[in-house]
Amino acid sequence: MFMKHQIPKALIFSRLIIGFAIIAFSCFHIDNYEIIAITLLTIGLLTDIFDGIIARQLNISTQKLRRLDSTVDQVFFVSVAVATYIQCPDFFTDNALKLTILIGAEALTYIVCFFKFRKEIATHSIGAKVWTLLLFATLIQIIMQCQSTVLFDICFWVGLLTRLEIIAIILTLKNWATDVPSFYHSLQLRQGKDIKRHKMFNG
Repeated sequence: MFMKHQIPKALIFSRLIIGFAIIAFSCFHIDNYEIIAITLLTIGLLTDIFDGIIARQLNISTQKLRRLDSTVDQVFFVSVAVATYIQCPDFFTDNALKLTILIGAEALTYIVCFFKFRKEIATHSIGAKVWTLLLFATLIQIIMQCQSTVLFDICFWVGLLTRLEIIAIILTLKNWATDVPSFYHSLQLRQGKDIKRHKMFNG
């Protein structure tokens, strides 16, 4: 039973290994890098999906675990972005303004949350989950082609809007909370109401 309860944590930490491995493979310019990187990126995304589902099914989805999950997610995607930059620096140069805005918006969510609650973000909103899938698809296109236009633009705007929603959620909440599906749900929590959470996704 103890080993079973370690599965979610093992899946979370596996993303750190995967992220650093992608950077290493990128630095060494290994053969078939694109296929290997996309495979590892996909495995990383799957661990992100299933660590929460398994934790909730085992009733061990604690605040500590959710905070760890959020932090590792950031490190994982930053690692993939760094590896992609090594392979495709021109894309990052050409889209420097949008990337700077997006990174700034992401950083702002953490700054707002830290100053209000002295904790990092772990809202795991539905919008953020949708953006993660868009980011996943965009990274695959960039890895394969070293360019992305329409998909990157969609990813940029959805990313910006979901970061703004997260800030609105944080400012609305009276108390720090994990797994707040949307701004609407943060309003309900502020009013002291219970919110519906799906056990498979954010329960």
